[in-house]
Order: sequence, then C-alpha cells, then structure tokens
Amino acid sequence: MSRIVVISNRVSLPDEAGNPAPGGLAVAVEAAMRGYDGVWFGWSGNVAESPGDLVHIQRGHVSYVLTDVRPADFEEYYQGFANGVLWPILHYRLDLADFHEADLDGYRRVNDFFAERVGALLEPDDIIWVHDYHLMLLARALRARGHHNRIGFFLHTPMPPPDLLTALPRHEEVVGALTDFDLVGFQTDNDAGNFARYLSTVMGAATADARRYRIGERVFRIGVFPVGVDPEGLRELAAAGLDSDFARELVASLEGRTPMIGIDRLDYSKGILCRLDGFERFLERYPEWHDRTTFLQIAPPSRSEIAEYANMDAAVSTKVGHINGRFGQVSWVPLRYVNRGYRRDEIAVMLRLARVALVTPLRDGMNLVAKEFVAAQDPDDPGVLVLSRFAGAAAELDAAVLINPHDRDSLADAIDVALGMPLEERRARHRELFAVLEANHIKDWGRHFISALTRPGRSLDQVLGRWRDAERLKRRPPH
Repeated sequence: MSRIVVISNRVSLPDEAGNPAPGGLAVAVEAAMRGYDGVWFGWSGNVAESPGDLVHIQRGHVSYVLTDVRPADFEEYYQGFANGVLWPILHYRLDLADFHEADLDGYRRVNDFFAERVGALLEPDDIIWVHDYHLMLLARALRARGHHNRIGFFLHTPMPPPDLLTALPRHEEVVGALTDFDLVGFQTDNDAGNFARYLSTVMGAATADARRYRIGERVFRIGVFPVGVDPEGLRELAAAGLDSDFARELVASLEGRTPMIGIDRLDYSKGILCRLDGFERFLERYPEWHDRTTFLQIAPPSRSEIAEYANMDAAVSTKVGHINGRFGQVSWVPLRYVNRGYRRDEIAVMLRLARVALVTPLRDGMNLVAKEFVAAQDPDDPGVLVLSRFAGAAAELDAAVLINPHDRDSLADAIDVALGMPLEERRARHRELFAVLEANHIKDWGRHFISALTRPGRSLDQVLGRWRDAERLKRRPPH
C-alpha cells in the first residue's frame, strides 16, 4: 500500500498517547492519515546556521521528520514573503503586503530546500500531500528533481479573486506554480471559483468543466474539500470536562452571568477589533444586559515579531481597557481578555459553557472554532453561533446568526438576538448545524482528498458526495 507523505511548514507532534496537538491542521492531518503508513515532513521550529541531519520521531504508523532552517531563511521565507506578503493578500489585505525581492528569493530557497530534503525520503509510489501557502512552489521543485509522484496541494486560507492575485509581484511564478500539482484543493466553492478565474483569465488554461484544466501538456484538477471536525468526539470531550476543577472555577467566577466567548489567534484577519467595536455598541444599545453577561475573549499571540501583529496586540489591549473602563462596575467586568493559549480539553469546556460564540473574522479559509462550538454544545440547551459571512464555515453553517463583521450595529443587534433567543429556536438551529457537521466529518476529509488525487478518472462530484449531502442538509428548514 502506498505511503502518504504530508508536507507542511510546521510539524505538530502528537503526545505520547498519540493525541494530536492543538490546532486545526494537526487534528485534520491526524485524521487524514488514519489507515495509512505515512510521513509528516516540515520545519522543526528551530533556526540554525547549519541545519543538521533530519530528526525522525516515530508515533504509531506515522514518522514525523523535522528539519531546521537557517536564520536568513526564517526571516525572508517565513516572516518576509509567506506572512508579510502572501498571508495579507490571501486574506484580501493588499494594503498590508510588503514585498521585497530578497524575501521572494528566500521563499524560493526554502521551497527548494524542502524539496531536496524530503526528496531523499521519497519512494516512487508515495502519495504526496502539500499544505498551505508557505509551499506553493514545492511541486515545481520536486518535479525539477525528477519526482513523478502524485502530488496534491490544499490551501487552508481563502483564495482571493484574480484582481488581488495579480497585484502580487511575480504572481505567475508563485500562484502559477500551483499548476504543477495534480490536484489543488480549497475550502469553499468561492475560493475554487476565484482560482478557476485566475487560471482562465490570467494563465490561459483550458477547461471543459471548471474542474479539469490543461496548460500545454500539463493536466491538473481543482476541487472543494471543506475541513470538518469530529462532532461526537468534541461533544463527549466537552461534556466530560464539566466535572473538572477548571470548569467549576470558571462557572464560579461567572457568578450566574451568561457567558459569551471568542477564541482566535491574535491576527488581523480574525476581526477582533471590529468584534470589540460591536460588543461596545451592544453595551451602549442594550443596557438591560449590563451585569447579566460576560464576554471572554481568548487570543493567544501570533507572529509577534511582525510589526502589524505587535501593533494589533497594543490596539486590542487598549480597546479592552477602554470598554471595561467605560462600562465596568466594581462588581462586574464586562470583558475578560486572556492573551494565552489553552489545552484542547479546556477549550472544549469553555465552548460548552458559552451561551453565545462570536466568530467574526474579516476573512477566513474555514474557521474550525465555529464548528467546534456547535459540536461542544448541549443539544438540550444549546448556545447560539454568531458567525461572519466571510468565514469559510458560513458556506455550510447558515443556520447560525450570520453577520457582517464590519457593521458594528448589526453585530450588536445579533448579540442581543442570540442572548434572548428562545430555547426551541436554539434547539432547531443546533439540530441543523450539527447535522451538517456529521455529514462532513473530519475522518472523511483526508479520504476524499486522497481518493480524488489517486483516482484521476473518478468524478470529483462522486468523491465529494458527503459534501453535497451537507449542502442539502443545510438547506432544509429547521424542524
């Protein structure tokens, strides 16, 4: 049986018991590799002037293979081009992209370095699955070294329309290199459609069905593979955690107030400042909720060495202080802001206890917190998901309360609606949302992608049958 070789910028090691590390990619890859012998290759997180030998760590049937990178590579490839140029452009923030030719050189260099190091591990029948925007050039680098394996690529971020992609200097080299993969996967139809328009209008690719494309002699496909969660597993984890000291301390600290929650990396794409504006407007317009609800915002730091992120950290802290200073009382703090991460079981408990989740990114590939909140809820007394229309998850979870995160008045009104929603309506919405999660289970995500990659004659519509089922489910009226 062929091995699956997963390649990503970072490798997230499971614990000794085999439980995946926190984070959407780690959980998704772990589920995708069940039933396969495999390798997960990527950066160790260490920077060294002379990267040494590869580090091999065996966990069950998967070998985790780690490499260091050089300091200049980290600065140019990771901080410079990947997160200083590609990340903002992919999230529709052209104004934040800061292009330098040296950073693109570093991006090329690390993609070549990864191809050289992983290439020594490859066997002719390995199936290669590359993840995310850091490694768009990897298939081209592997092909140049004579590797003819089936190679797939999955983009976890959004894919913007051609007008934004073509603003990227050397876009033909970077985005155009995706055509060297055999299959390019996206989270939503909108993302796949944007890339399809880029292929047709910019690259001149020919297609008969907007799924299979040809450029010269090169034939490749694109598809939609929305990442899911394990709904039953998360529900059980959250319910079991209610008997923990962590849960008891959290409940006691609320003193009977209704909890709301937001959980995000501290990133400008997550819309945290807009969310806080909406929460402030809610407190202005609905004073009857004062001292009756508490909003807990969890925001672990992200890429703090990049100026935009450091500036955002300061702006969020200032805004939190302003809101609490304006509306807080001696016995009540309306907004709790925690700038650190938590274990997966603790996050599940916080989601379970929350009556309202505010998931309001300005742009997001999927946003698994939205799905995890739905999964963690008590079906007999579920909370309400307030969700940005610009999250990829909104394509599936339209039984949530959908909002425009740029409109603080609509967000304020949505919070009031969510807090006051009758039990029967909450149950009806939750049933519909949970059914969608079950129809698009995380255990099927990798199987669908690998099946589409390895069976080129098979229809993508057939491969994505469960996704179609989920689409039908979400259109059913609530019972």
